[in-house]
Amino acid sequence: MKAVRLEGVGGIALREIGKPSAGPDDLLVWIEACGVCGTDRHLFHGEFPCTPPVTLGHEFSGIVEAIGTAVSGFSVGDRVTGDPNIACGRCPHCHAGRINLCHNLIAIGIHRDGGFAEYVVLPQKQAFLLPKDLKPTHGALCEPLGCCLHGLDLAQIKPGSSVAVLGGGVIGLLTVQLARLAGATTIILSTRQASRRALAEELGATATVDPRAYDIIDAIVGPSGLLPGGVDVVFECAGVRETVEQSMRLAKAGGTVVVVGVMPQGMKAEFEPFDLLFRELKVLGSFLNPFTHRRAADLIASGAIEIDKLISRQVPLEDAAEVIANPPAPGEVKVLVVPR
Repeated sequence: MKAVRLEGVGGIALREIGKPSAGPDDLLVWIEACGVCGTDRHLFHGEFPCTPPVTLGHEFSGIVEAIGTAVSGFSVGDRVTGDPNIACGRCPHCHAGRINLCHNLIAIGIHRDGGFAEYVVLPQKQAFLLPKDLKPTHGALCEPLGCCLHGLDLAQIKPGSSVAVLGGGVIGLLTVQLARLAGATTIILSTRQASRRALAEELGATATVDPRAYDIIDAIVGPSGLLPGGVDVVFECAGVRETVEQSMRLAKAGGTVVVVGVMPQGMKAEFEPFDLLFRELKVLGSFLNPFTHRRAADLIASGAIEIDKLISRQVPLEDAAEVIANPPAPGEVKVLVVPR
């Protein structure tokens, strides 16, 4: 079968490899769609730990082609989405329910072969059923939505809250939708790209800001800004130093900052510990999707989350390596690799 293989830092190519088979507790899934994530680009550049050579792709869904002898609850022909993050279930973090912090975490598409291929092997405990009439491309958005749900859970947004989202990529635009569903009445998104700002307003943002045109701190929380005095909850969804630092300054006294964006390993950001103390800010990291994948699948199946407007284009496996090796095109939100 064809698969997109990361062979080392800066080395990625489409290869012909053997078709895998399902073990006793596995499903063999025929891939319908797999999303290109910013993490894939970090992996390509050596900015996120992984174990090459490996087939990339951790945001995938597809059709069950074969099931292992010990599998129950799934049948050939089912449409499924895969949670790529496999916890060991034995370490102290797993015993405490913090499976995303598992000492022995293995991720499909990072440490073992993933979904930029014609087939993937998916352990049944990582598989979640989708409706058979769901649009085939929608299941690939379950994983990023699950990550956003974890951030929302940590933020504990209350009806009537104010929210700022920094970053207009797929994570930021999903977070805008979730904040609206959670009852936030003011949702401000900051991003440089006009098309993403317009899309954010279609999806529920009450206002957007171009950080190239305005000082974002003054524009949002300054005396004449949109929310003078500060924001209840700030989501950093861009994964860059500048927005991490801005998020601390946008939160109101007693407010919450949730860092969802993935920064390259080793990158630093500056803040004043006195400011953190004096304003009693709560600063949280949101990592992966612990116990949220089923909820994400149900939300997508319900139609409560707009998916089609987030999909910028679909490409075949033959084009996936080039997409991963290059920055996103202007205005691009989510690229899906569709093998067939």
